[in-house]
Order: sequence, then structure tokens, then C-alpha cells
Amino acid sequence: MVLNREMPVSRPTVEHYLREMGIPGLALDPNTSKSAPQHPIYPYLLRNVTAAYSNHIWGIDVTYIPLKAGWLYLVAALDWFSRFIVGW
Repeated sequence: MVLNREMPVSRPTVEHYLREMGIPGLALDPNTSKSAPQHPIYPYLLRNVTAAYSNHIWGIDVTYIPLKAGWLYLVAALDWFSRFIVGW
């Protein structure tokens, strides 16, 4: 793995230096996708539906981006047929 074009560095070397400096990774904690037993499970209503025309099916994506001062939240509305971002 090459992290810098001038000086090739292996992933274990970078991990060693990060641990030595006390810099944590940005990975999420394990088991974040496990469902809680007290929460209901809703059916997937679009299982047998195909997007046949524009504005037939829309989707929403919420992404958070870490910044020095906090978090930046990006919300995008997507049209599944054309695969374009309708708004953000």
C-alpha cells in the first residue's frame, strides 16, 4: 500500500505510528448494525417494485461528515429511476 507517492509506507507501519501517537481511527464501534429486540421490524415495501418512470420512487440519504468544530450533516433526495440527486 502506498500512502505517499514519494515515500511508500505499509499499512502496519502507519497503524504502529498512529497507536504510538495516540491517534484513534475513525471507524465505528463493532456491532452497530445489530437490532434491538424491543424495536419493531418493518416490512420492505419496495421489494417487488421496479422504478418505471421519473418521480416514481424517491430515496433519502443522510451522511454525516466529521469536522474540527463538530459535524456536517448532508441530506440528499434521490430519484431511483434517473439516479439523479433531486435536492440536498
